Amino acid sequence: MSEKKDIESAKSLHTPEVISVNVSDAHRSAPQRFFDSFKRMEFDDDIDPNLSEVEKAAIATARSPLNRSLKNRHLQMIAIGGAIGTGLFVGSGGALSSGGPAAVLIGWILVGIMMYSTVHALGELAVAFPVSGAFVTYNTRFIDASWGFTMAWNYAMQWLVILPLELVAASLTIQFWNSSINTVAWVAIFYVLIVSINFFGVRGYGEAEFVFSIIKVIAVIGFIILGVVLVCGGGPKGGYLGGTYWQNPGAFAAGFKGVCNVFVTAAFSFGGTELCGLAAAETANPKKSLPKATKQVFWRITLFYIVSLTLVGLLVPWDDPKLISKNSVDASASPFVIAITNAGIGGLPSVMNVVIMIAVLSVGNSSVFGCSRTLASLAIQGFAPKWVGYIDRQGRPLAGILISCIFGLLCFIAASPKEGTVFNWLLALSGLSSLFTWASICACHLRFRRALTVKGRGVDELAFTSQCGIIGSWFGIILNVLILIAQFWVALFPIGGSPNAADFFESYLTVPVLIAFYVFHKLWKRNWSWFIRAKDIDVDTGRREVDIELLKQEIAEEKAFIASKPFYYRLWHVWC
Repeated sequence: MSEKKDIESAKSLHTPEVISVNVSDAHRSAPQRFFDSFKRMEFDDDIDPNLSEVEKAAIATARSPLNRSLKNRHLQMIAIGGAIGTGLFVGSGGALSSGGPAAVLIGWILVGIMMYSTVHALGELAVAFPVSGAFVTYNTRFIDASWGFTMAWNYAMQWLVILPLELVAASLTIQFWNSSINTVAWVAIFYVLIVSINFFGVRGYGEAEFVFSIIKVIAVIGFIILGVVLVCGGGPKGGYLGGTYWQNPGAFAAGFKGVCNVFVTAAFSFGGTELCGLAAAETANPKKSLPKATKQVFWRITLFYIVSLTLVGLLVPWDDPKLISKNSVDASASPFVIAITNAGIGGLPSVMNVVIMIAVLSVGNSSVFGCSRTLASLAIQGFAPKWVGYIDRQGRPLAGILISCIFGLLCFIAASPKEGTVFNWLLALSGLSSLFTWASICACHLRFRRALTVKGRGVDELAFTSQCGIIGSWFGIILNVLILIAQFWVALFPIGGSPNAADFFESYLTVPVLIAFYVFHKLWKRNWSWFIRAKDIDVDTGRREVDIELLKQEIAEEKAFIASKPFYYRLWHVWC
């Protein structure tokens, strides 16, 4: 079939053909409309059985009837503040203690550049193909079905495990004020809250993240302003600090191994950054909203991570004993709290603990969203039972939400004395998941660009292109591989410890699990190919704008319009 015919045939595949319900909303009672909303969405899922597995997956994900009600403001706040969590507020304290302030900056800057490249690669793909599952399905489409199966289950497991962990973590933050009430009571309250939010569908997730993100952003900006004042000697205790702690006790705590250890913590703190790409399929206008959200990740990385951690390194010495945390949400071990406490300011530590609790709940909320959409995508691609892909008339992946919530009941293990052991091994299942996800996004971008080149087509037909290009994607793959190597070294020979099998597998269990998934799919589907050849990659199915020539004209006109504007406008357009 010719290229022109390929494009024409894609026109019937880019949107779901939803079969309307005969009974009008006006003639049904409110309770009836409520119960009817949980019925399965009826849409055209009839696909030619003679197509290949990859072709079927591309068509099915393009037709998925997810609700497209996320607005521009939702996506902007998810991009700016969605991933700000305990990795920054608390985990950075452990990184400072083991690596020192210079190691923290090196680690976060390099991982930040990698994340910027990765999000731009994802933005380019998601604007072009806002399909169900986004990058979860791109692996099947641009690399290989077995790799797609592995990465999709990897991502689903990551969020499946995180929900009960974050619910328990949120309950532990309450102990900052009151330790007499059993944590299980708080676990139950937070569980009901998260479940309720997600049963409002993508709009509920979007509104909750909008509020959570605003609170986190205000907290970080407030700390930055306060930090500058404290470094300059304007706190209650007074005295100019400057770079004192960089000289004594020093910039590095454990040399090169300390830097390697920081890489892993930095990567953890950026977890969830890719969610704005996953939300593309449920965005009203991804062509308009997603490029802005993608560009604004730069400000999150620069302002909220690099600037705030630079100030933390100037305000807190790496040998401060309070940096040793009792758990991942121990507010007293947060370098942000320690900096405020050391300056002699009362009251603010409680405020920061509220922010930490909100950050934890935000991650729990995101876990249900990420897991349910990934599970729905798995079912649509034929990688999970068909019922797992149940989407109701409100566009909610109901089965995925229920599975995530049922697995979340593991949070009540908090009442067991074996809670720590169980959660450590649960976390080990997905400890390195994000690194594989990010590397795969970059690989998908490279394969997509290669397919365009082989087919004689170019980036002039793309509404948004990565500012980092293919160089950024190569950098993303290389740095993720280096972080995996560094984590292997640190896990095998921990700082200040000796090799230990249990500790090693708690850090590296993800790898053998992924190998098992990959081999299982190869044997199950008898898929003996390593990758899809560039000439066979489908670069049309799933596009919302299927008239390529018209799209090229619109893109050219937009570029000409921007070029005619003053310098400050063009600069604003680049970064916002």
